[in-house]
Amino acid sequence: MSASLFATSDLHVSRPENRRIVEELVPESGDDWLIVAGDVADLSTDIEWCLRLLRERFARVIWAPGNHELWTLPADPLQVRGVERYQALVEMCRRIDVLTPEDDFAVWRGAGGPAVVVPIFQLYDYSWRMPGQDSKEESLKYAYRTGIVCTDEMVLHSDPYPHKELWCRDRIAQTEQRLAALDPDLPAVLVSHWPLVRQPTDVLWYPEFAQWCGTDLTADWHLRFRAAVAVYGHLHIPRTTEYDGVRFEEVSLGYPHEWGKRATPPQPLRRVFP
Repeated sequence: MSASLFATSDLHVSRPENRRIVEELVPESGDDWLIVAGDVADLSTDIEWCLRLLRERFARVIWAPGNHELWTLPADPLQVRGVERYQALVEMCRRIDVLTPEDDFAVWRGAGGPAVVVPIFQLYDYSWRMPGQDSKEESLKYAYRTGIVCTDEMVLHSDPYPHKELWCRDRIAQTEQRLAALDPDLPAVLVSHWPLVRQPTDVLWYPEFAQWCGTDLTADWHLRFRAAVAVYGHLHIPRTTEYDGVRFEEVSLGYPHEWGKRATPPQPLRRVFP
């Protein structure tokens, strides 16, 4: 069997039901690669357990962080915040041979390729606000009034940046430099936890949650940087869509109370190529 490039996200292995699903994940061939687009778990110990297990099974694992990996919870033995936490997770990934947004980008040369696989960490900047809300302050006030508030507001810290918007802008600037240096002859698989464009959030039950889902600053990246596919998670709405002629794959598993309601069993591996 020829090798495949698979993707998954939002495994949330702190939930026992999800952990069992991950324990049963196996590739179709010894040469399969796996993209993990964030939200592996809340605790650093669970993140390492999961990525290590997947790396033992797949020929290559490529990880981009989600918001849950960046949480600093009282029960976590890794008691660092913000940039320091992200850097510690990058170092952990390097120890177990998992590629991160800080490493050289790998080129998929199997069926559907060649294509460069680009993990991205861009965060969000509250620019995806509801109509009529002209500032982050107004947007957050509305969210607190409706009771739809992301847990990030309590446990995702931006140290040493004074706020997440500034960290996001810095991540955007760093990432754009690397994207601009990509081989122009190779299409890209752009991998990020948060969607690069806002349109996927149009189907959210709670549209005010979109402010924690991305940034306007990436709205043209799928075109500027020659994406063959854009892979993302975060929304817990696994599906395939197309924007500007580019395929977008939402690859999340999600929480048991979400996938348990669906008519078909959860499919945590989505095929990107071929």
